[in-house]
This record gives sequence, structure tokens and C-alpha cells, in this order.
Amino acid sequence: MPGAEPVGLLLAAGRGSRFDASGQRNKLLAPLADGRPLAVVAAQHLLGVLPRVVAVVAPDATLLAKHLADVGCEVELGLAATPGMGASLACGVAASREASGWVVALADMPCIAASTIASVRDGLLAGHDLVAPRYAGQRGHPVGICARHLNTLLTLSGDQGARRLFATEPVHWVDVEDEGVLRDVDTPDDLNHLPLRAT
Repeated sequence: MPGAEPVGLLLAAGRGSRFDASGQRNKLLAPLADGRPLAVVAAQHLLGVLPRVVAVVAPDATLLAKHLADVGCEVELGLAATPGMGASLACGVAASREASGWVVALADMPCIAASTIASVRDGLLAGHDLVAPRYAGQRGHPVGICARHLNTLLTLSGDQGARRLFATEPVHWVDVEDEGVLRDVDTPDDLNHLPLRAT
């Protein structure tokens, strides 16, 4: 419904093969300097701004699902047969299809400022269809997508995500002084170079 708060979507179903090629360690459970798991920090930043956050996790990631549920996320299990960011996004949207829009964040990006998340939310509330933060000329996360794109989002699959949508439709850009919109964790060494923010 117009004017209603958008729903936060936390995409947390990735395997993180660059973090651990053996597949035995889920990078989203990796502890940060304060001991909190990577994905929990990302979730808490979203939850600090948005009243409802849906987290999409892999069906076998039971410990991750518990951690995210414990901090207040609604947890949806992605389909093991159709992994990828697009499939995860479609799963989260399907679980909240009544939303006025979505603020889509990645669980391996724990350094985004609350003010940036709020700016993306506010862009949706102001009536923009697509909203994205931009730091030093580069598009970052999280991104905002209004409900007009519901049917397109429900058909996403694989790793493509919403990139094509942002490449072909008008985007409302929010210029931010927040390097965290570009900083994700791909390798164990990345954990040592995160400019962490307090929730």
C-alpha cells in the first residue's frame, strides 16, 4: 500500500566459495571483531531502520537461520535446487508480496550506515520506483525496489538478481559518504579490513 514502510530483505543464502573452497565454513557465521556473526550484524543494521526484515537462507543453514530469527528476522528457506541471488530475491519477495516495496541488502555487507538504509527507504516512501546509494560514483547496496516490479522480481532466478532492472529503468540515486555500501566480505582477510559501525 502506498506510504507503507517497505520490507527489508536480507539475502543470506550464499555459499561463499571464495571464503572457504571446501564448503565447510559458512562465511555468514564468521565472527566479527565484537564476536557477532557477519550476517547478524548486517541484519541488525536493517532491523534498526525497518520494522520488518525477511532473511532468505539456504535450507541446510540451520544455525544461521536460528541466529537471524533470534535477532528478529523472519526467516525463509531458499530452494536448494535453484541457488543464486536472483532466486533468493524472488523467494524473499514471494514471502512479502503484499509489501509496498523492498530494501534489499546482502548479508555479507555489515558496514552500511543506518543513515544510508534510511535514505533508501525514504526514497521509496517518496514514490521512487528504484533507489540506490552511490559512493564515489559507484552504485552500492542496499537497493530499494517498489511493488510495481513485483511480477518481475518473482521471475528472477540464478545469480542475476535485480541488476538488469537497475540497468534498464530510471533510478533515483542517493549520494552518500558511506564506503560501507561497497564493502563486502569475500575472503577471510576481508574480515580484518572492515570499518565496522555500531548498531
